[in-house]
Amino acid sequence: MRKVLRSRIRMGATVVQSPLSRDHGSMESKLQLLRENVRTFPDFPKPGIQFRDICPILKSPPALTATIDLFEERVRTMHPQVDLIVGLDARGFLFGPLLAQRLGIGFAPVRKKGKLPGTTVTTAYDLEYGTAELEIQEDAVAPAQKIIVIDDLLATGGTLCAACELLLRLQAQVLECLVLVELTDLRGAERLKPHTVFSLLQY
Repeated sequence: MRKVLRSRIRMGATVVQSPLSRDHGSMESKLQLLRENVRTFPDFPKPGIQFRDICPILKSPPALTATIDLFEERVRTMHPQVDLIVGLDARGFLFGPLLAQRLGIGFAPVRKKGKLPGTTVTTAYDLEYGTAELEIQEDAVAPAQKIIVIDDLLATGGTLCAACELLLRLQAQVLECLVLVELTDLRGAERLKPHTVFSLLQY
């Protein structure tokens, strides 16, 4: 039987159940699957760093599906109107298009400087040693569009902050930033305020 789009009223708000939603296990079981597919490499890329490797998630169709399921559920629950997913160079490109396809909306990339053709908008941000630049095509985002920004990891928050700055300069509205992994000790979420961050896994 074909699934039918239906809505119900809860505490004065309309909650829409999407026909595209995947109900293969509970939220906690999906999160556990993700945890099992993140490897930790100590002292990489330098001593003292605990590197969280998400490559096993990408190799596992069930884990990758669970990742997009969880992101989709978050967006549909918290943001009933989204116009565009914006992904950060480079691992935001792994999850952003999949999520955009689920939601039936478009995807736009934010890239390192010099990678995009045409007229672009550029911003610089600080690294541990020096600076870097990000850019987006000027016509990638329209004024007043509602945007979800996505990346794989939130550490200090510098890259996500720069991406949000680019979007605000284009007069877009940043609804939320989504990440797979958040390194909470580095307080990147605090740096991103007033933008909110939703992370699937925290370390």
